[in-house]
Amino acid sequence: MQNHLNLIPELLEIARKAGAAILKVYHSGADFGVEAKSDDSPLTLADRAANDVICRGLESLSVQYPIISEENKLLPYEVRRHWTQCWLVDPLDGTKEFIKRNGDFTVNIALVENGTVVAGVVGIPAQDELYWAVKGEGAFLIKNQAEQPIVAAVFSPNDPGLNIVCSRSHLTPETEAFIAKYNQPNLVSRGSALKFLLLAKGEAHVYPRIAPTMEWDTAAAQIILEEAGGSVVVFETGEPMRYNREHLLNPAFVAYGQVIGD
Repeated sequence: MQNHLNLIPELLEIARKAGAAILKVYHSGADFGVEAKSDDSPLTLADRAANDVICRGLESLSVQYPIISEENKLLPYEVRRHWTQCWLVDPLDGTKEFIKRNGDFTVNIALVENGTVVAGVVGIPAQDELYWAVKGEGAFLIKNQAEQPIVAAVFSPNDPGLNIVCSRSHLTPETEAFIAKYNQPNLVSRGSALKFLLLAKGEAHVYPRIAPTMEWDTAAAQIILEEAGGSVVVFETGEPMRYNREHLLNPAFVAYGQVIGD
């Protein structure tokens, strides 16, 4: 059985290089080369550059798994359903935030086994931060060349003043109704996978996402939150999120820190 811890140093280096490629475009002062994809979401030169770095890096590893990336051609489920292991990659999560130059964008790399995320790395290039987790091994933050474990906050849903994380771009009426159930919540607005990381670090408590996301948006950050003691569950069922499904569009979900009580 593959020891996923052995992959982490190389995955961290791949994420660092992808982040450097993104920042080169970010700080260039030139046009980002923004294009609209078929779903009207934006694509920039930085998305392409980071994707090239990540795919080349993953293809050079001693273990070889298929890659599902936002920026690659997607293979049909008839092919993918036979994969027991695969990479899920978002080379630049938060492209809209990148274009706005607010720093809220990430590099996401996850390893999925039989529908479950078993390892993940998330980089925040603008903050020079790297997060990683392996199933059963805890979650960690690397900043200023120092590594430290991170732990999600322990809370009761009835606690007043919980920090509820929401998207800058996707605050739906359903999300507002969900948030309204809490006692004097504080709304925290961030972009990309940073929302999960705030929970994983204990700086926020709940992240409802009752709006569209794709598998590559959530997989890497999910295991980091889970290994920090939190959870990510399907909004309608409460079941854990699964990956490499027939439809790569995620169901609505809620991410939590460490919940106690009712």
